Formats: sequence, structure tokens, C-alpha cells
Amino acid sequence: MASPSAPPSMGLSTLFLLVLFSSFCTSRSLHYDAIFSFGDSLSDTGNVRVAGLPYGMTFFHRPTGRCSNGRLIIDFIAEAVGLPLLPPSTAKGKNFLRGANFAYTAATALDFGFFDRQGLGSKLWVNSSLSSQVRSFEQMMPSLCSSTQACKAYLSRSLFIVGEFGGNDYNTAIFAGRSIAEVNSYVPKVMRSIKLGVERLVGHGAVDIVVPGMLPIGCFPLYLTLYGSSNKNGYTDIGCLREYNDFAAHHNSFLQRVIYGLQRKYSWTRIRYADYYSPTLRFASNPKKYGFTGGALKACCGAGGSGKYNVNLDKVCAKPGSSVCKDPSTYVSWDGSHLTETAYNLIADGWLRGPYAKPSIMQWS
Repeated sequence: MASPSAPPSMGLSTLFLLVLFSSFCTSRSLHYDAIFSFGDSLSDTGNVRVAGLPYGMTFFHRPTGRCSNGRLIIDFIAEAVGLPLLPPSTAKGKNFLRGANFAYTAATALDFGFFDRQGLGSKLWVNSSLSSQVRSFEQMMPSLCSSTQACKAYLSRSLFIVGEFGGNDYNTAIFAGRSIAEVNSYVPKVMRSIKLGVERLVGHGAVDIVVPGMLPIGCFPLYLTLYGSSNKNGYTDIGCLREYNDFAAHHNSFLQRVIYGLQRKYSWTRIRYADYYSPTLRFASNPKKYGFTGGALKACCGAGGSGKYNVNLDKVCAKPGSSVCKDPSTYVSWDGSHLTETAYNLIADGWLRGPYAKPSIMQWS
């Protein structure tokens, strides 16, 4: 997800405690030969190198292109099922037989032409959509398997993560000053793009697919800074922006209906929804319960520690004038629109074991 006037390192899209995976995780890897990931800055592992340190400071100790202080959900999933961390699909000299990551920071569900027709083409950070990412995967397929039959067998033993998609489609319009009412009209188009992308993958042989929803963007420090007001009715009981959270919930509800329809149509597959929204909202409701003593609505890395939410577009994370908190593990938000490694780890565990994906990724029955 990307911000309005900051570099893509602020992308939106834009929710912990480190979890040790049991031996069951290793045995589960027998079900997966590879993982293929599609998405935006929530899952990009290096296709877009957007910022330097302190991005990557916690685990990698160097910037890798990940929009966090450390690992992302896709990294924790790979570790849990016994596969290596996914290389970005644009990496040179890599063997992609164990998987590849096609995600691009600031990527959209819809193609460039849609935004150009809305007068928003110049607002896009990158020209990467779900369809273009699937096309890149299709171009890679001949190097992964030698025939249609071989590909179907190989892909049936692979895990596909398709998303999150939609956040940047909406952000592009919202940051350009378009109303929520107008942006709401994009939702069916975004859903159609996600549906078509999943169906293309199923057509090639994918059977195990995870489709994540949106985060509660009204709890993002970036949104709270940009769109906060003196109207108390505009906020939820925990201090998030009601209108934006309601919009994200609408997207997620629509997406779950689409996924249900896909699962019924392709009954031999496992196509399931993965929930970003609920765990992140729980963190915001009771941050200390999850170890987030720094809070959930204030960014760890940002505006030099100033302001209620520590967000200033003139001092974005990794830029002159910005600063980083002493312990990112005590914060939910990393830079105002992305989460910390700790937050991602907790959400990943909910996808792997439940209850935030049904069936969970580790459940095989």
C-alpha cells in the first residue's frame, strides 16, 4: 500500500510476539513443494527496493525491500512449512523451483488503464497489477515444469498467496482527494480482478490458494494523521477512523463472498480467505495484552517521535529528520502504514493454525 506524497516505503496498503513453530510445521512441508506469492508492499520481498535502514534492521540487519523492520507474513509462512524465504521474481541467477515472490510495493488489483481513465494514472507508483503478476508467473512456468501434465502435478503441491490486493487501488483515489462514495464503486471491479486472477491460477493447476483481505486502515497512523478530525463520532471506541474501517470491512465481506463462490465452483481446490482485519483490530483494542506497550496507533519509525501518531510526510521513515523507536517489537505499526515484524508474526500464526484462516494453512484434511 502506498502513501499520498511519500515514497513507496510508506506504501499502504498498507498486524505479534515471536512464535516458535513446532515439529508439525516441518512435517507439513511435505504437502508443499513451493510457494508462489502475489501482492503489494505487505508481501514484497525485494522486487521494489524502496528504502534503506532502519527498514530490515531487526532480522536481516540490512534493507531487503521489505516494508518492515524485519520479516513479513510470507516469510513466516515459508519458515513454518519448511521452505526457504521466497526470492523476488526479478532476482537474477535464482532457482525458483521452491517458489517465487511476484509482489510489488504499491501494486494494484486493477490494471493501469482503469486508473488512467479515472484521471489517476499519474498517481500510481508502479505499473504492477494482479494480472501482470500472474502473467510474470506464466512466463516463469516453462522453467519450473516441462509439460502441462507436469505443471499441474507440480502446482497442485504448491501454495499460492494471492494478495492482499485492493488497498492501493483505493488509496490511489483516496489520496488524490476522491470521496469514499466514489472509491466504493471500485470494489466490484477489484473483486472481479481478484476472481479472474485466482481462476487463471486454478486453470494452470493451483489447488491450494490463500486470498487475504484488507487491514483496518482506519487504525493506521498515516490515515489518522491525514484524515483525523474534531468530530468524535468519526472515531471508534478504540480511536480508529470509523468510515475507513467500515470501508475495509465492506471490501472484506465482498471478498469472502467471492471466495465462497470460487470454492463452490472449483470444488477440488482449497481457496480460503485470510483475515488481516480481525487480529489487527484486536491489537488496537488491547495492545498491552499482546506485548505492544508502545501502542497500536503510533508508528515506531517516523516523525522524530513528535505528534500523536508519529507520522509526518516531511519526515517519513528512513528519511532525514525521522527516527526509530528503541524496540519495534513493542509497536504494532512500523512506519504508519505497514506493521512490525512482531505484528506480522502473530497474524501469520493465525493464518497457519487458525483462527484467522479457515481452513488454516497447516490444516490438511
